[in-house]
Amino acid sequence: MFLVLFNRFKGRIHISDKRKIQLTGGSTYIVSLPIDWVRESDLSAGDTVLLTVKPDRSLVITPDQEKQKKNARSKVEMVASEDQEENFRTLVANYLVGYDIIRIVSPGGFTAAERKYLKESARKRLIGIEIVEESRTEIVLQNLLNYQDISLEKSLQSMFRIISSMMEDTIVALREDDVELATDIAQRDNDVDKFYLLSVRQIKAALDDSVLAQKLGINNSKDCLGYRLIIKLMERIGDHVNIIAQTVVQMDGQKNGSDDIIEMGVLSHRLFQDSFKAVLNIDTDLANHIIRTSRMSSALGNKIIQKSEGSENTYCLYGERQRKIIESFQRISEYSADIAEMVINIKATQIKESLSGEAKVLEKT
Repeated sequence: MFLVLFNRFKGRIHISDKRKIQLTGGSTYIVSLPIDWVRESDLSAGDTVLLTVKPDRSLVITPDQEKQKKNARSKVEMVASEDQEENFRTLVANYLVGYDIIRIVSPGGFTAAERKYLKESARKRLIGIEIVEESRTEIVLQNLLNYQDISLEKSLQSMFRIISSMMEDTIVALREDDVELATDIAQRDNDVDKFYLLSVRQIKAALDDSVLAQKLGINNSKDCLGYRLIIKLMERIGDHVNIIAQTVVQMDGQKNGSDDIIEMGVLSHRLFQDSFKAVLNIDTDLANHIIRTSRMSSALGNKIIQKSEGSENTYCLYGERQRKIIESFQRISEYSADIAEMVINIKATQIKESLSGEAKVLEKT
């Protein structure tokens, strides 16, 4: 019984299978494809597959993307919940795994509040998503953006530019107690989320299709995990910038930032900028510099807090909200250091892959 089950599911659990190369016509080499893989990929005689030669000389076979696109549809059934975000999370999950047409169904019909929340959230937080059909019980969303034409690097650059501009304006808002500017910063956080989710969708697609990965600028699928962690760290940095901006709004024109806090903000901003430069260039020297400097930022934050504890006007100068600002700047510096660590890891993987490829070439010669 075990053998029967093993044979039935071995295609799904990616067991390696040896196949003999055959010669046909005197000059053409052929190899047969596993039948389980053909069926699960919805292929049949006459369909095309894509062959990709990897740097390590391995050969990757993937189904033709155009055929797969025909099945890029999903259905999301609404569940009864007091938290409207719960249904939206399911919608986001379908977007991330690559569905281009998502049909949201509510058997009992949408309430006005549910309909408004889903439509507004989709438009604000998902790039390229539009409502193309709508009825009492259904809302059909379609992705109109061909994300394959946008490299992962461009998505990351867009995300970086938004966060960096938010940080720059946050420091100004702190220095000048500008509530209006702080309010605008908080509203930009949705734009960060848009590019974060787009980047996650791209990385998930790249893991499934090596040809698409190269179109997106990902030369090695093993780098996908590193980039996935990097964009999550960037999204977290955006969240903390948003927290600082909201805190400025809550202070409503009261003095928010001392010179020490402003100095810490400038330092954390520079660390974030440098961390992204390190990502673009896979610069390990810069990455190590960022990690060292991040410790200075954390130490500066602790120094400011300790100084406030010795002040008679602690609550006025460095109250709970000021401490919240300091801690967010510390988190930004720490996340920048984490990004730098991922750069070092990616570089190590690239060196290993390069040496492995060279070794295989030498074996053949």
